[in-house]
Amino acid sequence: MITKEVWLICIMLSTSLATTINVSRFPKDFMFGTATASYQVEGGWNEDGKGENIWDEVTHRVPSPIVDNSTGDVACDSYHKYKEDVAMLKHLRVNHYRFSLSWSRILPTGFNNKINPIGIAYYKNLIKELRDNNIEPLVTIFHWDTPQPLENLGGWTNELIIDRFVDYAKVVFENFGDDITYWLTFNEPRQTCSQGYGSKQKAPLVDSPGIGEYLCAHNVLKAHAKAWHLYDEKFRNVQKGKVGMAIDTAWFEPDTNSTEDVDAAERLQQFNHGWYARPLTIGDYPEQMKKVIAERSALQGFSQSRLPQFTQDEIKYLKDTLDYLGLNYYTTNMALDADDKRIDVISYDADAEVNTYQKDEWPKSSSSWLRVVPWGLRKTLNWIKNTYGDIPIIITENGISEDGSSLEDETRVNYYQQHLSSVKDAIDDGVNVFGFTAWSLMDNFEWLRGYTEHFGLYHVDFASPDRTRTPKESVEYFKNVIQYGCVLGNSTCDN
Repeated sequence: MITKEVWLICIMLSTSLATTINVSRFPKDFMFGTATASYQVEGGWNEDGKGENIWDEVTHRVPSPIVDNSTGDVACDSYHKYKEDVAMLKHLRVNHYRFSLSWSRILPTGFNNKINPIGIAYYKNLIKELRDNNIEPLVTIFHWDTPQPLENLGGWTNELIIDRFVDYAKVVFENFGDDITYWLTFNEPRQTCSQGYGSKQKAPLVDSPGIGEYLCAHNVLKAHAKAWHLYDEKFRNVQKGKVGMAIDTAWFEPDTNSTEDVDAAERLQQFNHGWYARPLTIGDYPEQMKKVIAERSALQGFSQSRLPQFTQDEIKYLKDTLDYLGLNYYTTNMALDADDKRIDVISYDADAEVNTYQKDEWPKSSSSWLRVVPWGLRKTLNWIKNTYGDIPIIITENGISEDGSSLEDETRVNYYQQHLSSVKDAIDDGVNVFGFTAWSLMDNFEWLRGYTEHFGLYHVDFASPDRTRTPKESVEYFKNVIQYGCVLGNSTCDN
């Protein structure tokens, strides 16, 4: 363990070597927090009446698709250790804690004919513990863990799930809404759809590229809108909450200043972020998506576009159903127009007709897809404002992975310092950013990568039955950022 004095010297050195660090203070009401997701931390996979979800099913397959053959059966054991988690949050001095609800813990079959009172009690206790410690709960209703009985019926490719999600949301609003100001209906629906039903990188590992992933997105968007309207009509006047969605994207930087590459970068931004944000703000899918997918579908012999169409009534129903926007940002890619349009390939990735790569000089993480490019976050935030207008934004995920071999995670400290600086730059640009959420509170189950990648501020010993939590060096840094409202983690920032 390095000493505090050495750690502060490292911070000062990293600041001096950075291109530009914004040393002006964040607004006094700016929200700092950290996040987890139910399957990744809770464990208790079959305890107290919880039903099976798609990650339970996938991780129990033989052979296992998980790189280290692990599961989330116990994970961080937050189902039993939530008070310890809240104590960690209190030590960090966070304003908010973003966590997700397990649909199968609340409705074991996915349907609302059977509500699990023990599951309800668990989340009530967690919310009370947060409130008692002056921590704002920021609740994600769905974070990738569809109940398996609903997946057996087609999951998010079957429009039946729209009303099942709304039934679930109603139970959630009724039971927890008096204590919740910030709701997120979905986390990263692009991963649910394009990776869950297209590229087989997330559960349920369905192989339906270019078709299933678009059906999934269509149903997710309609489910969000219907849940938003339910809240707006029946709960908002009393509960006074806000309903948003956490949408992820990388930044896509044109490889050259040619018209083709500039258009390709914008097209891929629309295929990533616009796919979900545009219908809920402006109305309907991005024109770039509609045009390219229709043209490719026709060339492939389809009688109509593989991208479903919204009716005019649906467009009106979807429009303006985001009270605020959650943004998950980790990295940036260079984008160039694809010379080979791969017309014979039916998939979301091929439909965009864009090639991407990351520059060798960008610092690496332990995740093959994640390189450190903080300026991409500022560009993304400005792009969102310029594309959708002055919508309130909270960073709902941002973080970096390492191999877990050391508690001295200077790479993470530098990553957060540079990305928080980029957020402050965007605020100074006039973007309405009201909060920042670090991913993640602690090391946890990282989906198909199991426990081989570590995003946590706190280290978790997964070999210990106690799942012992130990603070990394980044805990001290992030705590001081919150205390001083300053990316330097001390009192020297400008007012």
